[in-house]
Amino acid sequence: MIFLKRWIFALLLVAVTWNPTPWNYISWGFAHQQTQLPLIVLGGLLLLIGYIIYLRATLRSIGLFGVFLVLALGAAILWVLQDFGLVNFSDPRLTAWLVILGTSLVLGLGMSWSHIRRSMSGQLDVDDVDE
Repeated sequence: MIFLKRWIFALLLVAVTWNPTPWNYISWGFAHQQTQLPLIVLGGLLLLIGYIIYLRATLRSIGLFGVFLVLALGAAILWVLQDFGLVNFSDPRLTAWLVILGTSLVLGLGMSWSHIRRSMSGQLDVDDVDE
């Protein structure tokens, strides 16, 4: 359940930033940069804070190699699905949503990795220790 909550927030973070619909921060920001600049800056800072939290946790928990490994696993799964005819990458909207989904899964997994590893192995991770 912890992973699901963190993954949903990561999905919202990535999808609100950009998605193939007109309802995203980047499209809205470009369309209203002359009239709503303070609101655009505030929204951008809030998104940046969310990305910093998620990226820092992801890089600390699974590292850059782990990020590439998860992305490679996702790409291999998509390749198999395409090979069986279940996914067609000729639709750019579907491809965009799959990239958003994959990015959010990497961020959600990175944010939850300590909990996942503890439940699988029984080992506790402690990175920051007050001396």
